[in-house]
Amino acid sequence: MSQVLNQDGSLEPQVDYRIFIPALIVVLLCAIPLIIVPNETAELAKQAMGFVTSKFGWLYLIFGFFALGFAAWLSFGRYGNVKLGDPGEAPEYSNVHWISMMFTAGIGGSLVAWGFAESIYYLGTPPLGVERGTSAAIEFAHMYPMFHWGIVPWAIYAIPAVPIAYMLYVKKTPQMRMSNGCDGALPVKGRSQIKMVIDIFIVLGVLGGTATSLGLGVPLVSALLAELLGIDDSALVKIGVLLIWVVLFGASAYRGLKKGIKVLADINMVLAVFVTLMVLIVGPTVFILNMTVNSLGLLVENFARGSAWLDPIDKGGFPEAWTVFYWAWWLSYAGMVGLFFGRISRGRTIRELLMGVIGWGTLGTWAFLVVASAYALHVDINGLVSIPVPDSDSVVSISEALSSGYITMSEMVAKIIGSLPMGQVVIFVFIILSLIFYATTMDSSAYVLASICAQDMKNNEEPRRWTRLIWAVLIALITGAVVLTGRLDTVKAATVLTSLPLIPILGMMCFTLVKWLKQDFGDQVAQKELAISSRRNSN
Repeated sequence: MSQVLNQDGSLEPQVDYRIFIPALIVVLLCAIPLIIVPNETAELAKQAMGFVTSKFGWLYLIFGFFALGFAAWLSFGRYGNVKLGDPGEAPEYSNVHWISMMFTAGIGGSLVAWGFAESIYYLGTPPLGVERGTSAAIEFAHMYPMFHWGIVPWAIYAIPAVPIAYMLYVKKTPQMRMSNGCDGALPVKGRSQIKMVIDIFIVLGVLGGTATSLGLGVPLVSALLAELLGIDDSALVKIGVLLIWVVLFGASAYRGLKKGIKVLADINMVLAVFVTLMVLIVGPTVFILNMTVNSLGLLVENFARGSAWLDPIDKGGFPEAWTVFYWAWWLSYAGMVGLFFGRISRGRTIRELLMGVIGWGTLGTWAFLVVASAYALHVDINGLVSIPVPDSDSVVSISEALSSGYITMSEMVAKIIGSLPMGQVVIFVFIILSLIFYATTMDSSAYVLASICAQDMKNNEEPRRWTRLIWAVLIALITGAVVLTGRLDTVKAATVLTSLPLIPILGMMCFTLVKWLKQDFGDQVAQKELAISSRRNSN
């Protein structure tokens, strides 16, 4: 018996302890050293991250090209019209609900943090050999966040979602695990053991990506609260913020996909649109629009170069610190996002899924990024915010303060947001936005982690509630350990070190998907919709 009855009479699957226990042990082994010896562990993690980015940076960039090319081939090739469900089946979620859940789960509050901060970092270390302090450096500082949050990242998110949805709604595979999407690339002998290892790597990838997001989010909300209330940004405030998230995304995950995550996602999309329009209207509107159009041209002109740039001669470190890191971040999250996107895409075609994820994801991300980045640059260029130099009477700009270490990334973002008209009100709105944004990302993570550790879970069922709550607490534990180190490189290391195994795993999933499509449809092509039952009925 692999299912149990809830109090309301519904079924919940049992926990697969072969996955749950090893994953739990590994998480604790990672979190405990960070708590006991944070500085030593953080330094070790930094060295390990440097090794991965310097030795395998080329592999991450190649995989980015592969993800985009494979998504294009699937979308516009003969299998684009394959139905991820039964013939004539309508999508499970409306477009609005589908897009809002997809966007908030895939990006979350990290967009708020990096939206205002990333362009300022690039002023100090411009990409592509651009000279620091020039007009070109400012223009590229606005363009490069669009590159790092554009079609390549969303393609990395999209490609695992297709085999997952195909596996669930066409193959009718009972278990919602990415390892089942690798069957076609695995040998028959020892397959179950290999799949168990794959699932553990997926769990670690989700935890690494989630810890990175929360590792950035906790200091951000803490800094915003400190700026709003005029208090010190202490460790106690950070722990308080983390506990609030545990309650929020624990409660949402406990309520489930339709009652919890969907409601939070809908609320947050409304807030995100509101704050974007607010900054655009009350900020330097013409400057923002001019920078946006200019950056679109720069992006088109430099897309191929940026996608393959590793700076092998000068070795300035920009690609490893930024592009390779970002591609690793998307990869580490691809397990969670692929499972989640696949789960909510029932009734759509392969083309609809891929174009929806890449298209709407990119547009939604860019809509906020171009506004936030341009406003941050406007603040720095015009000296609207000055930062006191420690032990001195002089002040510097936010970019100088950041590069000199006088201010943290989160403190800088709080200062930039606070410089808007009605700054205190705006900060409060951004606190609410960030709290819910991160909650939707985290409860999606807890839901997926619990699903991976469920045994024979049908695609219309949900995992055990207590496992969702346990994963919410574990996510908070490892995030708290990362936050206590107080170092951005530790946050980044959590992503990079858990992302490398995802490259071969996603490669096996793509291979298996193509194998399934050829077996089920061969050379058959339909104009509007192709479902597996239609092929069988024609025989």
